[in-house]
Amino acid sequence: MFYFGIEHEVAFLNAEGKFADFSCTKFADFNQVIEQLPTYANDSMQLCIGDAGIRKKRWYIEGFERFAEDTEKLIDCIPKGIEIRTTIKSDIKSTIHELSESFDLLRQVTAQFDLSPILISFNPYKTVFQPEPPLNKYERSILQANPDEQTAHIFMVSYGPDLNLSFPGLSYESLIDIAQKLTYYSPYIVPFSFSSPFYNGDLWSGLSVRTFIRTGKRAAAIVFVEKPEQLIKSTPSLTKIARIPAEVGRIEFKSFDSCDDFSIYAALLALLKGLVLDKSLPGRAIIPDAKKHQISAKEGFNNQEIFAIASQVLQAAEVALQEDADVNLLTPLKDMLNHKQTRASVMITEFKKLGSIEQVLKNSYSGLF
Repeated sequence: MFYFGIEHEVAFLNAEGKFADFSCTKFADFNQVIEQLPTYANDSMQLCIGDAGIRKKRWYIEGFERFAEDTEKLIDCIPKGIEIRTTIKSDIKSTIHELSESFDLLRQVTAQFDLSPILISFNPYKTVFQPEPPLNKYERSILQANPDEQTAHIFMVSYGPDLNLSFPGLSYESLIDIAQKLTYYSPYIVPFSFSSPFYNGDLWSGLSVRTFIRTGKRAAAIVFVEKPEQLIKSTPSLTKIARIPAEVGRIEFKSFDSCDDFSIYAALLALLKGLVLDKSLPGRAIIPDAKKHQISAKEGFNNQEIFAIASQVLQAAEVALQEDADVNLLTPLKDMLNHKQTRASVMITEFKKLGSIEQVLKNSYSGLF
């Protein structure tokens, strides 16, 4: 039996209609929202809370944590948005249902503070994040100890989901093999999610600036393992130590852009499930191919190789799922391939008509209201 989960990052426009990022938003602005959202018993058994106390709920403020040098105490969190986490579910539809319910609750509460959820996967105005004041000695030591943390300047301007799945009973070797397969085929499947065509206040010259800048420096897929000796040394990391027992054996795919149509998340989870079951695809990689991702980010399915291998991967997933009802969830992905159109393509067309990034972003999540 498979288990599933989604971590979905939400960005916002503020009361002035401006993009609510670290340049104009404080922790307290988002925390007043979090305080009004419910707490559910037993979530801590499935969702990592962390030491700082910021992740106590299914919703939490995503941002860059600042620490005091002398006491190593958390003193601030520079926000970039709010993340929604689902609990662990045994089927895709239940996962999407919980995500939709949590998003609707979030939307209701943020409306009280004149915050509007929007779809974007890369900050449309800020190209980089520079901590102010500069990092102190303790903070630098944290970054040096973890290579993935050294890309915080990318993390703070990019938005995207983590799609999680696990299949109890798989051996450690099988889990690593699946993560390497997902890492290899990442550049061919990420266009299904593309939604970041803006950069530095204007249209970018492609479909996903997030993918262009991020992938290769940050992981495409990660496996959570139980023991230090199971770790594979790589930068970015293919493996991490599980923080709670529920994480052991979890495969986390991190390369997709954000989606404002949650049925696409259902389709992508079905695709990943099919790739876990598939025995035909030969490609494997420990670290993401940055050049391939950059080609994909620029051209998407208009690139002949990206289109061809994406078609091969989708077909392999469909065959692997066979009589499984989740095979029907793949239909939106087939439509995208047939039309070679992504969400980013639609956003570009809207921008050319409306002439305003904010107006395009205001059209986000319309199918969920």
